[in-house]
Amino acid sequence: MFATIRRYESTDQARTSELVKKADDTLLPLLSELPGFSGYYLIEADNGVMSSISFFDTSAHADKSTIVAADWVREQKLETALPNPPKITSGEVVAHETRELVQA
Repeated sequence: MFATIRRYESTDQARTSELVKKADDTLLPLLSELPGFSGYYLIEADNGVMSSISFFDTSAHADKSTIVAADWVREQKLETALPNPPKITSGEVVAHETRELVQA
């Protein structure tokens, strides 16, 4: 399994709700249709920082997701909401543990 982390800094905090909605409505369907897709999380941090982490079966699949995400930013005209290119970390997941959450 491979993971890609994208850290967006200096995001337009007034557009956070818009970013989250567009990611949910339009980016997630694109990513989930890619070969090897395993998961995606969007994280809202303080001070105009948003990060995402995605999981794919292979390095090539993970690399493709970065191209899809960059194209998505342009197509959705989000360059002013995400004014700086993301800092990208990508690599093989070498240890992990998950637990299925059960709702009571």
